[in-house]
Amino acid sequence: MFASLSRAARRRVLALSAALLVVGGALVWWLVPFGSPAPSGTVTFSTGVPTGVYQRYGKLLKQALAEDLPEVSIRLTDSEGSQQNLARVASGEADFTVATADAVAQYQRERKPGFERLRGCARLYDDYVQLVVRKGSAIRKVQDLRGLRVGVGQDGSGVRLIADRVLAAAGLAPVRDIEPVSAGIDTMPGHLESGDLDAFFWSGGLPTHAVQTLSERFEVRLIPLDGTLVDRLHDVGESTRHYRSAVIPADAYAKAQDGQQVGTLAVANLLVTTVEADPDLVEGFTRTVIRSRDEIGGQVHPAQLVDLRTAIYTEPLTLHEGARRYYRSVKP
Repeated sequence: MFASLSRAARRRVLALSAALLVVGGALVWWLVPFGSPAPSGTVTFSTGVPTGVYQRYGKLLKQALAEDLPEVSIRLTDSEGSQQNLARVASGEADFTVATADAVAQYQRERKPGFERLRGCARLYDDYVQLVVRKGSAIRKVQDLRGLRVGVGQDGSGVRLIADRVLAAAGLAPVRDIEPVSAGIDTMPGHLESGDLDAFFWSGGLPTHAVQTLSERFEVRLIPLDGTLVDRLHDVGESTRHYRSAVIPADAYAKAQDGQQVGTLAVANLLVTTVEADPDLVEGFTRTVIRSRDEIGGQVHPAQLVDLRTAIYTEPLTLHEGARRYYRSVKP
């Protein structure tokens, strides 16, 4: 029958057939998904204490993730800090969190439940240890805290871990030689202002909003932590090698520093998940962390320090495969 058609008719039939093939192919492409489906479901992100950097960062990251991963619902939960955050992720109570590298190393060293499941997504920004006192206080060095009421962070916080270590490095027993007060950054500034505390330790990004606000309404001062403390901390063992000497810039808390830098020690923060986390989800999560740096950093200054060149270094944690996939995709 086709042979009996005129040449013009045959051309019309062939053209129609080709068009049908194109339409059919487009229909198949539309109906059949290619590649992995977009991540979906509910993800729990354990943050930190109210007014702390972890919590403020988590809230802004949640907004950025809503745009980049619209099928994923992010649930934020407050926490006492790094130590509690790691326990939550390791146990499956949370899917992602932020924790300091020293807290991670300690969790691994003590072989706490689920330690082998933990994986890194990104190195974020550094925490700086801040020892805050009233401006007129006689305290000039850590050793002067003997016998005083000192805020040392909550039991599950990274602050508590590092405060105990700094006190020990200065020759003070954290329980016997001071009166330790378990409190978070949401309440310690108020306790110092009212006279219920003589000093408090905080470890966070610069500037920490709660410390900055305190310094603007009440006269406070930062106590220097000299380099010898870092040397003594490094002598303790493997889990303390993540501390480094650092300085708090003169303009971090202008009213509290009188134009002077303050010596201290710093430790990196890591974005943490587990080996079982969906690689597509981790890849998307990591991408958002890097891409949202400037936007979030406009409101939470430490986030400006998230750097693609250093984000891949999540020691002491192995990098998650999903995060590795992202870094490979943007490698120059």
